[in-house]
Amino acid sequence: MMPPTESRKILVTQPVLPPLDAFIPYLEQIWESRQLTNSGPFHQQLEQALRDYLGVSQIALFTNGTLALVTALQALRITGEVITTPYSFVATAHSLLWNGIRPVFVDIDPVTLNLDPDRIEAAITPHTTAIMPVHCYGHPCEVERIQKIADNYGLKVIYDAAHAFGVHGQDGNILNHGDLSVLSFHATKVFNTFEGGAIVCHDAKTKQRIDHLKNFGFVDEVTVVAPGINGKMSEIMAAFGLLQLQGIDAALHKRQTIDARYRAALADVKGITCLPVREGRANYAYFPILVGPEYPLSRDTLYERLREHGIYARRYFYPLISDFPMYRGMPSAAPENLPVAKAAAERVICLPIHPGLSEDQVDLVLRVVVEAD
Repeated sequence: MMPPTESRKILVTQPVLPPLDAFIPYLEQIWESRQLTNSGPFHQQLEQALRDYLGVSQIALFTNGTLALVTALQALRITGEVITTPYSFVATAHSLLWNGIRPVFVDIDPVTLNLDPDRIEAAITPHTTAIMPVHCYGHPCEVERIQKIADNYGLKVIYDAAHAFGVHGQDGNILNHGDLSVLSFHATKVFNTFEGGAIVCHDAKTKQRIDHLKNFGFVDEVTVVAPGINGKMSEIMAAFGLLQLQGIDAALHKRQTIDARYRAALADVKGITCLPVREGRANYAYFPILVGPEYPLSRDTLYERLREHGIYARRYFYPLISDFPMYRGMPSAAPENLPVAKAAAERVICLPIHPGLSEDQVDLVLRVVVEAD
């Protein structure tokens, strides 16, 4: 089989881009104002628009999600040890190391692949100060149980909500849980601002501290109150976000349609498990499947078979964070402590899902998976 050309590759995700002509008026305003950064008018408009759309009290925009994670830990003055998941993108744990905090990895739930609340309490030590769960693939964590544990032990909760833009649980937007929630607006995400991110918090005082920290700690021209960094979102990114927000509901609907087609076609395929649909409003950010022993191909053979057909699925999340050199020597990173996460990492493939997928492309993905021999 001939290798696919770049234009024929079916990518696991692809950013939604509005018509270029629609972005030009925003750029013209930026050129006219000459304000490129430092909380300009588009930055302020996007914060307000996201507060309204997401139904949150306060939101602080960042140049990317990783700096937002690093700053969230600074904002709450987290030290010592933080309990987190090994089944995520490396930025989750890297943000802890950058703050001199020791990650403590806890195994995941076999159904949701989120941090398992039953495992959290046993990992708490006198050095534990916080819990950092991840709403993996946009599926909500068991927020009530996690909060109860945190309250019992006096711990903070910071959610890595990079996958969870627009996701609602039974009681509203899941971003309203915990002390802080951190979003990513990277190009691969459901909602993107080229690069970008945000911290969701509950009160104006915390928002003010976060804003100081993301701008070198400046309060005014001559006053610095914290050892901050430069995490500000630019005016161009904020303007792009305003334009992107206009099409977000249509994009989510298209994702939902593809998700439904995948589920219907794969429901009776032996050895293929789709993660269950959760109650509430999903964002269909990813479509992970788990490849079991009843399937005729191994996970990695299926991965290569897909690539032979120009389908660039991804093994999110393989390897585990705990398998990387900077973590593997930690006691909590030992594979015997993380059997569920280890098994999931060795079985998972995320199939392509984004609004740009055609019906023919979805058909091809399904044909390769369903007709494996």
